[in-house]
Amino acid sequence: MKSIWAIYFIAIIFVVILFSSISIGLLGFMPSFEELENPKSNLASEIYSSDNVLLGKYYFENRSNIHYNNLSPYLVDAVIATEDIRFYKHSGIDIKGLIGGVVNTLRGHKQGASTITQQLAKNLFPRKKLSFVGIIVRKMKEWVIAVKLERNYTKEEIITMYYNTVPFGGHSYGIKTASKTFFNKSPDSLNVEEAAILVGMLKAPTRYNPVRNPDLSFKRREVVLSQMKKYDYLSQEEYDSLRVIPLDMSNYRVQDHVAGLATYFRESLRSQMKKWCKNHKKADETPYNLYKDGLIIHTTINSKMQRYAEEAVAEHLGGELQIKFFNHWKGNHKQPPFDWRLKPEVIDMIMKQSMHRSDRYYWLNVKGVSEDSIIKVFNTPAPMTVFRWNGPQWEEFDTVMTPMDSILYYKYFLRSALMSVDPHTGFVKAYVGGINYKHFQFDQVRMGKRQVGSTFKPFVYALALMEGEYSPCTKVPNVLVSIELPDGKRWEPRNSGDYKNGEMVTLKEALANSINRVSAYLIKRHSPMGVLKLAQNMGIDITNIDPVYAIALGAVDLSVYEMVGAQSTFANKGVWIQPTFITRIDDKNGNIIETFIPKQKEVMSEETAYTMISLMKGVVQYGTGIRLYYKYKFTNPIAGKTGTTQNQSDGWFMGLTPDLVTGVWTGCEDRSVHFRSISLGQGANMALPIWAIYMKKVYADKSLNISQGDFEKPDKELSVELDCKKYEKTHKEENLNTGSQF
Repeated sequence: MKSIWAIYFIAIIFVVILFSSISIGLLGFMPSFEELENPKSNLASEIYSSDNVLLGKYYFENRSNIHYNNLSPYLVDAVIATEDIRFYKHSGIDIKGLIGGVVNTLRGHKQGASTITQQLAKNLFPRKKLSFVGIIVRKMKEWVIAVKLERNYTKEEIITMYYNTVPFGGHSYGIKTASKTFFNKSPDSLNVEEAAILVGMLKAPTRYNPVRNPDLSFKRREVVLSQMKKYDYLSQEEYDSLRVIPLDMSNYRVQDHVAGLATYFRESLRSQMKKWCKNHKKADETPYNLYKDGLIIHTTINSKMQRYAEEAVAEHLGGELQIKFFNHWKGNHKQPPFDWRLKPEVIDMIMKQSMHRSDRYYWLNVKGVSEDSIIKVFNTPAPMTVFRWNGPQWEEFDTVMTPMDSILYYKYFLRSALMSVDPHTGFVKAYVGGINYKHFQFDQVRMGKRQVGSTFKPFVYALALMEGEYSPCTKVPNVLVSIELPDGKRWEPRNSGDYKNGEMVTLKEALANSINRVSAYLIKRHSPMGVLKLAQNMGIDITNIDPVYAIALGAVDLSVYEMVGAQSTFANKGVWIQPTFITRIDDKNGNIIETFIPKQKEVMSEETAYTMISLMKGVVQYGTGIRLYYKYKFTNPIAGKTGTTQNQSDGWFMGLTPDLVTGVWTGCEDRSVHFRSISLGQGANMALPIWAIYMKKVYADKSLNISQGDFEKPDKELSVELDCKKYEKTHKEENLNTGSQF
């Protein structure tokens, strides 16, 4: 008898020593109190629009945390009924469930006995590959951690942490991400059957994935619903009706950086945020990690306007312009339609450069494949999935072609970019860097610089107005301008049309009709360097721009970002504000780390800016942008400028309204691929319609509160006359009074 009691006490002492050793970490890692208070997990950084819509994430593990009040009650009921019915009664270890699990296992019926708290312990401090003995010790550690978790957290906090840490497969970690991925909902909006599907996946995320294995998922959902009925979370009638509802996965969307809203913007923001993280440190003096630290990035993008902008690009290019481009070149012997003046060796060089820029070439080169072998690969047919338009929608189709032919195929496609800014705050409201980020990943808003054509002319005119020599109604000669260049040659630009050739024209007429000779006349009087300095003050990088006279006609490569930021100055009463993407950054707990205030600078007087608006209104009233009124039926005041480069390689439109300044560019990847006619290739046809479609949608959405009124006049009375009829009448009377002859 004594020996039995001795064994009993020895066993108790052994267990106490064993668990004490485990608790203080003598048998391997044991989380400290601080680690239990602040368990670490990789949290995705989230990008939010100005109207609080989640645009996307940056992550290693696609995980975002939520609070208990963000959980649907069905999620709580379902997981307790299925995983741990005595959750509210135990203190981390369910002794009754443990004994039952052991007994059933010995009987040959394998049954898990881990509580939700134990599963949380396993999720927070994952297991490594262990031996049989190691697994037993690890299990004991999880018991100890579970007890400690119960002491440090409430039941609501534990179940919330559990849902935040559990994986659901498909790059979805945590209930917030899973709800968005599988049902496009927030966790608090899930209904009973949706909650049952997700809880059912906890047993085996891949096996019970409702998209990959719908039949198994359906059966597993029924098990969860049955458990909820068993423990009175559902009535018999509710269970009977719910169990037969078919799976509805129509809202399933994989959370992917190449899909969703504002893909080009998110990628541009990534590079900006990586620099920010490198220069900002956490409390422990380590730099922030964009992919692990759960930053909350509040952006200036408006989700509705972003959607309208993307739709506008797709509607014009996919629904109309791309079809015209294909038909325009149909049957042409050159594929794709390179400029006819290019020699075959130049075309070969372009194609070879494109091959070298491709991902396929990069990875083959990394693997050490020789150049000859790579070329052979590029000329060998292979299965591939490629992009195409189906009206205003895009789609993918499977085909077989050589990689070189696929490069040729993609050169057919017109690209486009749009950026829309509130000129008074500098906040970027919409950002479309291309037609489809998955297939065309080059960002044309910031990375791409293309010749801007006549959209540069407003800078020339603005300088002329600032010098005080001219007003909008001042007449200048529309005649050939000849300027001798340093190399002895002469620069003598021609007009693209015959509007009032050889006559005197007002500046307003000249800008409205984009008369090249008048731009040349003005820059001759005020110097190329003067124009560039003004452009620089308006946010344009002039580092690589030569101060030559040809800039008056737009022989300058600039980005959409630069052009929109610069011309916003006119709509903001002469004050340039740097286009801004971020308003603030919070940490994972919602504490503000940094707020952002855009740079600004007064560049010109309020009168000069307003006068430029008046000049640019003429472009839309009776100039190259007039189709906004007669075709698209706008009636509100609009200032604008079209731009068309040589050979129609680039089409631009800058549209200015009191609340929004929006720039659009359209063209092909290669400048040598373009429309052959000015009617199809001009900015008024390639870019202006996108602006029109976008603004129609914006104005139709009254929740955006975008003004259709006129630009605000300066408080001080203008020193110049903007009405050229009044100006003409006044000057005639003055000349008559002084006896001047015409």
